[in-house]
Amino acid sequence: MAKEPRLGEPAPDFELAGTQGTFRLAEHRGERVVLLFYPGDNNKICTRQFCSYRDRVDQFSELGVCAVGISPQDLASHEQFIAAHALTLPLLSDPEHAVSTLYDVHSSLIGTKRATFVIDERGIVRHRHDNPLSLGFDSVSDLSTALAGLA
Repeated sequence: MAKEPRLGEPAPDFELAGTQGTFRLAEHRGERVVLLFYPGDNNKICTRQFCSYRDRVDQFSELGVCAVGISPQDLASHEQFIAAHALTLPLLSDPEHAVSTLYDVHSSLIGTKRATFVIDERGIVRHRHDNPLSLGFDSVSDLSTALAGLA
């Protein structure tokens, strides 16, 4: 069974508190958005994922997207995570799992699963990559390839 939202469908709107203020998806129409769902701050793979974006910040910037990380930790945890690793992407707090449930990446057994969504300028989901075991993540090169298909 296909997960919601499917490719070609509108991305569900949401609003979450973030490390750079409130983020509302609808306010980013006209630009490409990358949603990076992840299980939690300071776990080994999540740290490696967000440090890889920090280490390739120039290439990440060249993607021309608004990218945000989303996990269930509170803003204090996110701020600490960013400070400890000099991270460059804003992080959004989804403590009630409302958005991870809306995007069908929440499990009652394991919490928020790692997943990537690319949303085009019109608010349509153009790429979705679920990592059910959360053992890997989309690299900057992976994101570049996904975005190249949006031409």
